[in-house]
Amino acid sequence: MFTHALNEKSELLRFSTSGSVDDGKSTLIGRLLYDTKLIFEDTLEALQRSADITGEGSINLANLTDGLRAEREQGITIDVAYRYFATPNRKFIVADTPGHIQYTRNMITGASTANLSIILVDARQGVVEQTRRHAYIASMLRIPHLVVCINKMDLVGFSEEVFKRIREDFEQFATRLHIRDIAFIPVSALLGDNIVEHSKNMPWYPGAPLLRHLEEVYIGADLDLSDPRFPVQYVVRPRDDRYHDFRGLAGQIAGGVFKVGDAVKALPSGKTSRIVAIHTYDGPVEQAFNPMSVQLLLADDLDISRGDMLVRPDNLPYVGTDFEARICWMSEEALMPNRKYAIRHTTRMTRCIVREIKSRFDFGTLLPQRPAPQLALNDIGRIALKTMVPLCFDPYERNRYTGSFILIDEATNATVAAGMIQEPPKSVPGTDEAEYII
Repeated sequence: MFTHALNEKSELLRFSTSGSVDDGKSTLIGRLLYDTKLIFEDTLEALQRSADITGEGSINLANLTDGLRAEREQGITIDVAYRYFATPNRKFIVADTPGHIQYTRNMITGASTANLSIILVDARQGVVEQTRRHAYIASMLRIPHLVVCINKMDLVGFSEEVFKRIREDFEQFATRLHIRDIAFIPVSALLGDNIVEHSKNMPWYPGAPLLRHLEEVYIGADLDLSDPRFPVQYVVRPRDDRYHDFRGLAGQIAGGVFKVGDAVKALPSGKTSRIVAIHTYDGPVEQAFNPMSVQLLLADDLDISRGDMLVRPDNLPYVGTDFEARICWMSEEALMPNRKYAIRHTTRMTRCIVREIKSRFDFGTLLPQRPAPQLALNDIGRIALKTMVPLCFDPYERNRYTGSFILIDEATNATVAAGMIQEPPKSVPGTDEAEYII
């Protein structure tokens, strides 16, 4: 039963779990919920009935997240399962992502918004190719915090030597990753060791158990508060005559801080104005920051529509139609050069063409392969794109929102790729720099 009294203003942490098949991802999340008594009574009763029916004799904690029949029959995770829970110190949204290589696209989808990623390693197997694959994807998605849970420690006699060996192997590999914070925790998800409470079986481990680490990891510096970005989602124009002067620009702040009185520039038009008011659901405020959803009121009635972006005149993003990006291909039909797609970037929707496939990433060697004639399902590669209208963007490593996009097959309306924009060159051959960077 849900028993904890919650602070409505407690901080939200989004985290994902990943790892190789049968490393215990779903069991770990189930144990986390079970030991913190954050399972509703009817859910617990359903799990108990399922255990009685199947003859398992005890609750299968993995079934708390593995909801598909195929997942329970095969004992693997296929789809991304989202669960919400909270403690008195923090609120959490967890994405339990699949570990099998054929579901890499599902893993990327679940981890794309995470503040933290938990990668499980089977203590008997150590660091395997899927471990490196998932760590690289976490690095590629610029997830700032990583927790390596070395699981099934009960099957190796809770050995400190095994833990140290796996930690050293991972640390050696991690020198090639772009993750600034990595923690290692020895656990047994099945038995609950170091999940909520310190394990009596591993007194040699001095660190915090998993739940306390999740509660205490500092994520305040993860938001981009230095580059004000406001993609316009909707122009609010109430028809009531009492509000004839009201023209709000609604959307979610994608970066930085906006204050009443700030000068702003609308892109791509380049027109300038000043913020006279900021409205939220709870009323007016003097300032707003990422990721608040607000309405901005400007002093001037500028020609602004959905897809435009408000920024500070002294802090501008890139604006252009040509850029390179790293993508994960999610379609059964391979990506070939010169294919046309729809592209959704922040609140802008337009068309684009894939001019060139620069390289394909090889997870065996952890190196890009050149040339790459095509990208197949679950491949990760680097491409060059050209859009029909200019986009206002930042490199993904600087802003995960304004630096990301999806490609859509216009015939089926299916999402075929998720992309991360790379740092553009200082100048474009044959193009004046002022035309590329405003």
